[in-house]
Amino acid sequence: MISPSLATTIGLEEAVLLQVLNDCIEYGQGQPQRGYQWFTLNRNDLQRHLPFWDLNALQRIGQSLKDKGIILIESAPLTQSEQFCFAMNEQTQTTEPAPQQTTAAPTRKSASLLADNWQPDEDLLQLMTMNHNIPRDFALQQREDFVLYWRDRQQVSHSWSSKFRQHVLKQWRFHQSRQSTASHQQALSNDINQQWQPSPDALEILYRTGITAEFIEDSIPEFVLYWRERGEAHSTWNSKFIAHIRRQWAQFNKTMELDYEPREIAANWQPNEDVYDILKLANIDMDFARQLVPEFVLFWRDTKQIQRSWNTKFLQHAKYQWATRHQMGQHYAGQQLAARSGQAERSSTFDLLTDRSWAKDLIEGDVEGE
Repeated sequence: MISPSLATTIGLEEAVLLQVLNDCIEYGQGQPQRGYQWFTLNRNDLQRHLPFWDLNALQRIGQSLKDKGIILIESAPLTQSEQFCFAMNEQTQTTEPAPQQTTAAPTRKSASLLADNWQPDEDLLQLMTMNHNIPRDFALQQREDFVLYWRDRQQVSHSWSSKFRQHVLKQWRFHQSRQSTASHQQALSNDINQQWQPSPDALEILYRTGITAEFIEDSIPEFVLYWRERGEAHSTWNSKFIAHIRRQWAQFNKTMELDYEPREIAANWQPNEDVYDILKLANIDMDFARQLVPEFVLFWRDTKQIQRSWNTKFLQHAKYQWATRHQMGQHYAGQQLAARSGQAERSSTFDLLTDRSWAKDLIEGDVEGE
């Protein structure tokens, strides 16, 4: 597993090589010299672990880690040497004999149990922050579990700092993986779907401003259709819906003030420009809406009916046709076609042009059909 934040900081190739070297440290035996633990790898073994890189690439990436101050290298270039001798750029706690001493001092600490009050030293915390972008607070939070784990097992170790470093690295990768999964799930939860409905709180806000429930219900399909086609994810759909309804309601009331007297539809009737403004707010194509006018006028001229607002009738008709065109009304259209087989053509057309329950069917019908 490669840490994304580490790869971003030092480079992907460097992160891969560093991970392999870390594994070699965990399972290998180092030699303490000049305050560091030195490890020697056979060139063939290194190529076996990293078969996708040749010797020149391995030399280049290893030199990059050295230039960044992450590792130390004492061996000749891999193209000239059979061995790769390196050390992590972190001081160990081993004690080397002073030159003037005549008695040999231990070059390595003896293995010991982990103390109850064990604490990672500050150099180790800074090294993990520099090399792996692990926050200091995160590393310290892992100390208690680390101590409990090894105290329960009563095992001894020569370097508890090295074991703690491996433990924190593992927990940090799990932490990043969980964060990535949580971010993905959050993004999915913010996508709008065909079953989306405004929350009760959003509806209550709109009701308090005098907006009718029918007007709100009619506007839901067009709102859902617009944002589904854009493919955007938001966590504030209710706020966007409230703003959308308020804009449409204000324009709708302005249109109604200009179209109040009951009358038959005129042969040359055209929707008020304010009607097209409302359709624009609903993200309905204007050319599509204008193409509906002749059929709309012809039907209502034949029925000889009197209406107080032909603009309102046309708004409902245009919204229904737009939603049906974008396949949001498949379930509703299927119901209408089934009903049409037992009715006269004129009666079915009348139902389609006067029924305002289409909005409810478009949303709730999809749920029933699944």
